[in-house]
Amino acid sequence: MSSAALDPTPRTVPAGRDLTLDLARVACVVLVVFVHITFTGVGRAPDGSLLIEKTVEAQPWFVGASWIANIMPLFFVVGGYAARAGWRSAVARGETTDTYVRVRLARLARPALPLFVFFTVVLGVTRMLGIDPALVDTIAIGVGSPLWFLAAYMIAQALAPVMMRLHERHGAWVLLVLLAAALAVDAFRFLFVGGVLGIEPVPPGGYGLGQELFGIPNIVFVWLFAQQVGFFLYDGWFLQRSWWQLLLLIAGGYAALWGLVSLGGYTQSMLGNQWPPTATMAVLAVIQASALTLLRAPLTALMRTRPAQGAVFLIGSRLMTIYLWHLPMIMVLIGIELLLPVPLPTPGGAVWWWTRPVFLVIVLAAVWLLSLWLVRFEKVPKAGLPRHPSRAATIGAVLVFVAPIIAITAYGLDFPLAGIAALAAGAALWLTRGAAREKVV
Repeated sequence: MSSAALDPTPRTVPAGRDLTLDLARVACVVLVVFVHITFTGVGRAPDGSLLIEKTVEAQPWFVGASWIANIMPLFFVVGGYAARAGWRSAVARGETTDTYVRVRLARLARPALPLFVFFTVVLGVTRMLGIDPALVDTIAIGVGSPLWFLAAYMIAQALAPVMMRLHERHGAWVLLVLLAAALAVDAFRFLFVGGVLGIEPVPPGGYGLGQELFGIPNIVFVWLFAQQVGFFLYDGWFLQRSWWQLLLLIAGGYAALWGLVSLGGYTQSMLGNQWPPTATMAVLAVIQASALTLLRAPLTALMRTRPAQGAVFLIGSRLMTIYLWHLPMIMVLIGIELLLPVPLPTPGGAVWWWTRPVFLVIVLAAVWLLSLWLVRFEKVPKAGLPRHPSRAATIGAVLVFVAPIIAITAYGLDFPLAGIAALAAGAALWLTRGAAREKVV
């Protein structure tokens, strides 16, 4: 192998860019896609009826695996790292906080808009055709489940400039306050709302006042904590720790997780602690930041190779499209599979498991083809941003965008909420029209 294959040129890698963070982001998205594929078990019951199950959740090892495979906190850690770098660049260019927030809102609302329009049309058509509402709800609720990330990430990014100032002034005290607030929300939700008041969670597809709604404030406290950990990662705090100190952080973090789930209220599965987020996600953020730092040397060596760079840049250029559209594409491909005159592998069987990696490649390839058109929504236009944008318009755009997404996550995706979310994304884009494109960090 030539030295050129191992030593990227500045044209390939921007100066000062940490490619291990790009690798982590891409690996997280691919892992999310694969996990959702293993969740989607579709086959035929003995009587020939359609069978839909969450296959991987029924496996005896699933709970233990979720303590490692739930990498959503790492998304926010890496997002915090990117926000700190991006904010410094924005300040150097003379950008205001409002402009910074508007650019990030546009980056999320633009890719989300066609997805919400698609959901609105499809769910509207199923109503007109009279398709079994129970079947539609089962599929729609599952397909809409990853959308919580849009609201949570937007809130974290919108508050990033404020949180960075607090980080610079108060350091680790900000982490302690956020963690204490997250634990207080959990205690109120589990002990008072669930214990004293006896309020149960809202069933999937139902509406009303459920126990989980009292955990919604942790969207702010937990994910801001994870983002704050990303600030420490950017500042080099984790790099300054020795390997054994990083191992102690990981071991101590898992010990803390065990202590939390032993208290009651928290689920043993880390997936169950993801919505609404509990303090366990904050602990996982520290564990995963430590693990990423511990693996920095081999990951850096990997990212010096052309194949790894090519794969990361290829997938990374369509990352939001892949995240948003992979579940609809999984459902479309399964639908095609059901129409073909071929036997379906039994969900959970040996053949089914062996074909999951193949299905992953097919899903990624299909979403990539779709992205050839959708990629235009991942680009933020340059022209037309007001020189001094209104603070009220910026705040309003963020609130309008995230509110229906939180409702979808709480109650499940359906036709009315899909339509409201599409209108809200359009309104947010109108308020952020012409947000200037900046270099992605």
